[in-house]
Amino acid sequence: MVHLRRTLAAILATGLVASLAACGDDEKPTFSSDSAAAVAPATGASGTPVTESTTASGPVTLTVTPAADKKNVPVSAEIGVKVSEGAEVSSVELTDTKGKKVAGEMRADGSSWVPAKPLKTNTKYAAKVTATGGDGQSTSATTSFTTMGAPGKKTGTGLYLFDGNTYGVAMPVVVEFSPGIKKADRAAVQKRMFVETTPAQEGVWSWTDSGTQAYYRAENYWQTGTQMTVRIAVGGLPTGKGIYGDRDRSAKVKIGRKLEMKVDNKTKKMTVLEDGAVIKTMPVSLGKSSTPSSSGHMVVMEKKAATVFDTTDTDGANGYRTNIQYAQRLTWSGQYIHSAPWSVGDQGRRNVSHGCVNVAPSNARWIFEKTLIGDPVVVKGTGDKLSYGNGWTPWDVSWEKFKEGSAL
Repeated sequence: MVHLRRTLAAILATGLVASLAACGDDEKPTFSSDSAAAVAPATGASGTPVTESTTASGPVTLTVTPAADKKNVPVSAEIGVKVSEGAEVSSVELTDTKGKKVAGEMRADGSSWVPAKPLKTNTKYAAKVTATGGDGQSTSATTSFTTMGAPGKKTGTGLYLFDGNTYGVAMPVVVEFSPGIKKADRAAVQKRMFVETTPAQEGVWSWTDSGTQAYYRAENYWQTGTQMTVRIAVGGLPTGKGIYGDRDRSAKVKIGRKLEMKVDNKTKKMTVLEDGAVIKTMPVSLGKSSTPSSSGHMVVMEKKAATVFDTTDTDGANGYRTNIQYAQRLTWSGQYIHSAPWSVGDQGRRNVSHGCVNVAPSNARWIFEKTLIGDPVVVKGTGDKLSYGNGWTPWDVSWEKFKEGSAL
């Protein structure tokens, strides 16, 4: 058994407090740290309560927020709008003190207008909103406000998607927060996490218990060829107790062909399917009784053509240091699919690993060259059940159970 060193965020996200059966290293796959081009929100509810009026005139009534001359407004501010029944917002214009226009887009429910990126700190802005009624008559309302300075405390964020990459059909959108978001603050944060899929596929956000990670998935795997646009618009957003989101993060990615790996402890075989058809089977050796592999619905999280599994720091004389080829991470606790030339004679017959899925070198290379990050891996029949959060595990629960983790 390997006692793995992990970051606090990962430990909190998994909810694990004991060492887990594993055979790999403890480094986490990296997440996106770029704040790419702005992404307009496609879904969600009101981000700013519309409660304060600036002006209203004519047959169409219109109120906007923030309130006139309000100061210390977060740079995540939205222009909240409320119009009389039968009318709709026809335009929103937000400008800074130099007259430069700010790009943005209305929420789908029409409750507010969201800037395409965080506003500048210590800056005065002026907004003009125009609404038009069914009879063609329109009215406008204006407001101005000043944003706050740079916050002293920030919530660190990470997005495990990289702009332009292609991912497997089970790739969840995974967002990480450090420190984790408390339950009382999750709804406000979730309203600022936008995902748009083409073709459209309904999805839901769900939080881990600790609030250090949130996953987004659909009821079923993504359709092959799906274009996905993600914006985690939390830059400057209040995240609780005087802490603010560090920055916006975004990515535009694609979903590739459907490749599935199914591992059965009873037969000690892996079956590989592409677009529903079996393309290869191979013998495997799973975790021995003292370090069993986890049964559950996992996802390829990371790929390393060559790496070193080193447990000597944690296991001392009982540890080992081994060069590994074609390693594909399945869990934070260090379970991988990887080449294991030393167990070829056991593969298909008995379990001898420290929790990993051992395959022959030629098979390891073959599957490594076929997979994408986000391809699903299902293991069944072992002596251990996968712990939720030990890896990207949103598919390891039912759709109904997953939806219960939404803050909205």
